Amino acid sequence: MKNPTLLYGIIGLLMGSLLTLVVVTFVSPGDNYGIMRMMGMSQRAGDADCKGSLDQHFIEHMIPHHEGAIEMAVLAQEKSSDPEILDLADAIISSQTEEIEQMEDWYKEWYGIEFPVIENARMGMGRGMMHGGMMGGDTADIEALENAEDFDTAFLEEMIPHHQMAVMMAQMLLSGTSRPEMQQLAEEIIVAQEDEIEQMRMWLSE
Repeated sequence: MKNPTLLYGIIGLLMGSLLTLVVVTFVSPGDNYGIMRMMGMSQRAGDADCKGSLDQHFIEHMIPHHEGAIEMAVLAQEKSSDPEILDLADAIISSQTEEIEQMEDWYKEWYGIEFPVIENARMGMGRGMMHGGMMGGDTADIEALENAEDFDTAFLEEMIPHHQMAVMMAQMLLSGTSRPEMQQLAEEIIVAQEDEIEQMRMWLSE
């Protein structure tokens, strides 16, 4: 991958600093409602329940986020010929599919219902975060990535902020959940995706 962009690195650094400032400013440890608000979990009927359901709302938002990453990774398998990109795509599909299945099992066990399959929530929300938007925001068009002139660079430039959002969500969960399973999941997401972010940044710079 050629033509590294110093500007992209600077923008990424500034975005990371801004997100850190926002989290520190608006989210205090143990403030489940503040965490859900930061993650875009809007108030709705049963707001009292909402305040105490960080785990449920995290699952409802992380599953579609993971599915957005998987959708991009599947596209990378089809479009890329770079062995590093292909290995990364395989790892994303494998690990995040496993985490989705795990979260769906917990959702059924803890809340007594199957995870709701809502097309525009599951897939559209994942795409909506491709540009680092907070749970909503502008929806990225998968066709634009598919038709990118330099697919590998476009893929990395989409996946890095997508991973950054997952890390921030997991950090919020870690500060508010009391379930050991969710704490372990959050830690695994943070470690795995921060490692992948560093890999992708390195590839862009080469």
